[in-house]
Amino acid sequence: MNLYTGSVLHVDLTAGTALAMPLRQDWLREYWGGWGLAARYFQEYSAPGTDALSPDNPVIIMTGPLCGTLVPLSARFCFMSKSPHTGTVFESNAGGAFGPELKFAGFDGMVITGRSEKPVYLFIRNGRAELRDASKLWGLGIFETEEKLQQLTGGAKTLSIGPAGENLVSFSCIGTEAYRQLGRGGTGALFGSKNLKAVACKGTGAVRVADMKGFLSIMTQAKTESLLTGDNLWAKTDGTPVLVDLTNEMGIHPTRNFSLGVNAEKSGLDSDAMKAARAGERACWSCPMACGKFTRIDGVEIEGPEYETLCLGGSNCGVNDLASIARFNRLCDDLGLDTISSGATIGLAMDMAEQGLRDFGLRFGGVPEYLAVVEEMARLSTDRGRDLALGVKRLAAKYAAEDLAVESKGMEFPAYEPRGNHGMGLAYATSERGACHLRAFTIFAENPFDGAQLAKDVVAAQNLNAIKWAMCICDFWGTITTEYLARQLTAGLGETVTAGELDRAGERIWNLLRLLNNREGFTAADDSLPKKILTQALRGGPHEGRTLDMDELEAMKSLYYAARGWNADAVPRPATLAALGLEPLTNAEVRHA
Repeated sequence: MNLYTGSVLHVDLTAGTALAMPLRQDWLREYWGGWGLAARYFQEYSAPGTDALSPDNPVIIMTGPLCGTLVPLSARFCFMSKSPHTGTVFESNAGGAFGPELKFAGFDGMVITGRSEKPVYLFIRNGRAELRDASKLWGLGIFETEEKLQQLTGGAKTLSIGPAGENLVSFSCIGTEAYRQLGRGGTGALFGSKNLKAVACKGTGAVRVADMKGFLSIMTQAKTESLLTGDNLWAKTDGTPVLVDLTNEMGIHPTRNFSLGVNAEKSGLDSDAMKAARAGERACWSCPMACGKFTRIDGVEIEGPEYETLCLGGSNCGVNDLASIARFNRLCDDLGLDTISSGATIGLAMDMAEQGLRDFGLRFGGVPEYLAVVEEMARLSTDRGRDLALGVKRLAAKYAAEDLAVESKGMEFPAYEPRGNHGMGLAYATSERGACHLRAFTIFAENPFDGAQLAKDVVAAQNLNAIKWAMCICDFWGTITTEYLARQLTAGLGETVTAGELDRAGERIWNLLRLLNNREGFTAADDSLPKKILTQALRGGPHEGRTLDMDELEAMKSLYYAARGWNADAVPRPATLAALGLEPLTNAEVRHA
């Protein structure tokens, strides 16, 4: 096949089998790859009400059609499942080289089900796969696991979990190439629940293209005219730390558990501070941006920290020195903890102590305990660690601190304050996986409080991002269009693809995700924001005194649902499903679960 390998690896850990099966080609022109195809496979192989940590909950890993080619920023791959952290369906994606390596090994993706009796890792090599004993790897951090797997497999690319995933911490993550993570949602716990320590992959194949001359011509033009432009080059020159100054200027920089919109001490965390500590750069496969910035400071070397960590693990915890945040980041990456959820939960615990609700020995700006609790959370080694490993929603519920908790659908907020940009509030509330900035990003809206326009913007962004991640294109290509993608696919496949077809696919994918959450019991009531955002005024900066009150949120939701063709309970209407070809899925039996 052109662009695809035509094969998906099906792994049954209970039976101990790993079999190559044909790719469902009848789904390609509707879902394409990555997030879209993973969602369709998940719908086929999952049953409503399945516990996320059950052997019956499938894990889907899928590449995009352009992955493994020379198209820049196309190397990401998607992970799809039901989240142990939120109970929603969710997707996570990561870059590096694992995605291309999987295609070079002969697979567009994999479906993983069951649970092994003992710890194992999956080794994939040129069209074949085997399960190997991982007992000697169990208990190791991600960094050491990767080193040992490199030796055992002759340099394979890997996905692996650390102690947090083994201990089923619901916001644990999977690491790849040391500092790249499949974060949010509990990817690590899903591997851990299946006794799957790692996946290692090595391949020597290639991706076939129909019209190589045309393919390269389109790619070269897009690279010059769309990618390497002023709109995107910040990722190459500064990386995400440039957002520290920007969000402070906008008054949407979460500080001290989302109490303030600015951090007066942010100079130790900004782009200039990061550049002063920069030790090198790293790029993903076939990417000219090299947005990964290595930092060396006070004996700690790490790729990052990225903006989300600088804010949630820094400003939000009252920690303003880069060295401490780098240590926090490195601990999380090795132990396998999501830095956003970890920083948000620690910030909540600090706020609880300040408000006299519960004293965990954590204080805003108190670095020694801030660092010590990370390992306690990952290893569940203390009462304090076990409490904070619950995450924001469950921790707040346990100690009656709901007024201080900042989450949506159980997912901790990322680092953009919605009281200063109401579009981000709507994006958080309507995201399929809970609060997320990677579904719609409205911080540059002309009027950050124009609910009618923001509702339209969120719908458009969600649809575009759905198809973008079906293609597994990195978010840092901010100016990418479906017109360009259609031209690139046409040359690669040797079949005509239109922008309208891709636009409709993005909308179809988003509606399928909503159907999957509907079947798990999620309704419009779950498209919500926490009491702190709705009722407590933001302090500091240009949006001093603002809230995003319930009436404003409900008004935006109504406009959003109408634009989507959903009813008032956030269920897609029959006419919407029929127009998108989704109607058969609403009553379809699960054939393989």
